[in-house]
Amino acid sequence: MKTFCGRANPTTGAMEWLEEDENYDYHQEIARSRYADMLHDKDRNVKYYQGIRAAVNRVKERGEKAIVLDIGTGTGLLSMMAASAGADFCYAVEVFKPMANAAVKIVEKNGFRDKIKVINKHSTEVTVGPDGDMQCRANILVTELFDTELIGEGALPTYEHAHKYLVQEGCEAVPHRATVYVQLVESKRMWSWNKLFPVHVEAEDGEKIIVSPSEMEDCPGVPSVCDIQLNQMPSSDFTILSDVVTMFSVDFSKPVRSASTSYRVQLEPVKSGKAQIVLSWWDIDMDPSGMINCTMAPYWVKSTSAFQWRDHWMQCVYFLPNEEPVLQGEKVYLTACRDEYSVWYKLQKARGEEENKAAVRVESPVCRCQAHLLWNRPRFGQLNDQNRTCQYIKSLTKVLKTDSVCLCISDGSLLPVLAHYLGAKQVQYFLQYATFFFLKFFKANNLEDKIKIIEARPELLTSSNLEDNKISVLVGEPFFTTSLLPWHNLYFWYARTAVTSHLTSNVTVLPQSASLHMMIVEFQDLWRIRSPCGTCEGFDVQTMDDMIKNSLNFRESKEAEPHPLWEYPCKSLSDPQEVLTFDFRKTVPEYSLSTEGSVNLLRKGKSHGAVLWMEYHLAADISVNTGLMQISNEKGNCEWNPHCKQAVYFFSSVIESETLLDLPSAVTYAINFNTKTGEIAMDFKL
Repeated sequence: MKTFCGRANPTTGAMEWLEEDENYDYHQEIARSRYADMLHDKDRNVKYYQGIRAAVNRVKERGEKAIVLDIGTGTGLLSMMAASAGADFCYAVEVFKPMANAAVKIVEKNGFRDKIKVINKHSTEVTVGPDGDMQCRANILVTELFDTELIGEGALPTYEHAHKYLVQEGCEAVPHRATVYVQLVESKRMWSWNKLFPVHVEAEDGEKIIVSPSEMEDCPGVPSVCDIQLNQMPSSDFTILSDVVTMFSVDFSKPVRSASTSYRVQLEPVKSGKAQIVLSWWDIDMDPSGMINCTMAPYWVKSTSAFQWRDHWMQCVYFLPNEEPVLQGEKVYLTACRDEYSVWYKLQKARGEEENKAAVRVESPVCRCQAHLLWNRPRFGQLNDQNRTCQYIKSLTKVLKTDSVCLCISDGSLLPVLAHYLGAKQVQYFLQYATFFFLKFFKANNLEDKIKIIEARPELLTSSNLEDNKISVLVGEPFFTTSLLPWHNLYFWYARTAVTSHLTSNVTVLPQSASLHMMIVEFQDLWRIRSPCGTCEGFDVQTMDDMIKNSLNFRESKEAEPHPLWEYPCKSLSDPQEVLTFDFRKTVPEYSLSTEGSVNLLRKGKSHGAVLWMEYHLAADISVNTGLMQISNEKGNCEWNPHCKQAVYFFSSVIESETLLDLPSAVTYAINFNTKTGEIAMDFKL
């Protein structure tokens, strides 16, 4: 059996369905999973173990048998903890078949075959009774079904069903309860991920301002949570407007309701400002008394001594529908609405009690302006980056003339507007979707008859599309929504090649070229997501390590993976090195571009992997960097472009060399850009 997987083709800029081996999907799921990260989460594991021991003891003290139901067992870890703690029997439910098979092996290897039954089903399909999956209802419910938003993986409907059909009334639950906390803040940086700020352009005939359509100003955006490593957000990037307050909590030992509802708290601002953002996180109490607590609170709320890095649970950023001015000491109401899987927020001034209650609606926010469907949050941030926009303005000013015929190739870009304001005679914009939004956008700026949208693919461009003009200036950021890895934006080069016959002989291409850069790094924490665990709280989980390794090796060459490195601190062990260049003034060559060489290690540390990124050379001495912004000190700490994901290639052999202090003095590399596929293959040797 074959399976079809959607993948962006960097040579066409389009999503394509590729036929893959039937195991491909499963290998992807395992290779990119966060299982290793969870097994490395010492705080989580220790607290679960303590909570499970306490729950088993409470049941035994009542003279009952301890029967455990573990939903979403994964490796079987929590069931093995329960069996070790003296549980009489455990039912471990896991819906993902390869994972359930691994759990069976892990349970056997650790000697719990007689105490733990792995059930490969969704918990809502589990049956109870003499002929059922479970002989009887459980009296201890253990789960780990949480994501950063707490409820995004379906914890509420799963608990609701379990209480109705799978566990006894008054059962013990680990965790016992979860509590969601919120804090109101003002943050220009985070707000720039959700709204387009006015762009100021100094043109020959005075200052122009690019503004958003009014629908965009009032649009509530998209309901999906923005989950980030809030611990990497410096305190200078936000202003706290309220104390931390409890928004709601869920007691997992009692029946749970998943139906949509809302919660409301009163806040007294501790400072005046613009309420734009609700920051949120949760904690779980593993026991009824709350003595065993596992929290996601960020650095300014809890002491760093208790700090545990994790990537499977982070913190949430919610954007209020509009920014609301608040005054210190003048009370406001914050409402959290939720459905089964997501949460969103509203802020209201404290007026009459009844008036406020009536105004709360529980419908999920829907983007009405299309911009939030076109631009994701990092893209909003990028478009709002004034320094970046200035680089494009400077370079366009250099290359545009009064008779320039300009064509723009980039998704959801402001470049056509900049080109028009900076004096191009004619501006055309290749647009494959979101035409409706851009028509509104141009209209809001009185440009509807100034910029022509061409709804065609570059290879289908005709001279009638261009009104028989030749293009003298071809511009791109380049940025394409289908790009996953930094070099996928080289689609611009393929598009430039496709329109060659429509270009003047002395065409100016902006950017004129691009380069691929690389650096060897040691990660502070990100290495954990790819690092074998071996044993976890005394249990042998090697089977899981092997499974992840096998899935990573499923592709003949290991692939780089995208990560927003501003969230994941690392230090450079080598100087950054330019490894390949791509000349956009020429067409894409028929042959592959390849390079090999070595990079010297300058600092001691563990070489976890290589980071790769692109730099675009717009015009003479003007470039835009999508990766390393600077190495900020002699320790080698790195600052990364916050609007882009960088490519990370994890070395497989670092694992063995983690105990060595003296690593080799150089890393050799071979990098090949296949011009037929637009992909880069790489190999590193320590």
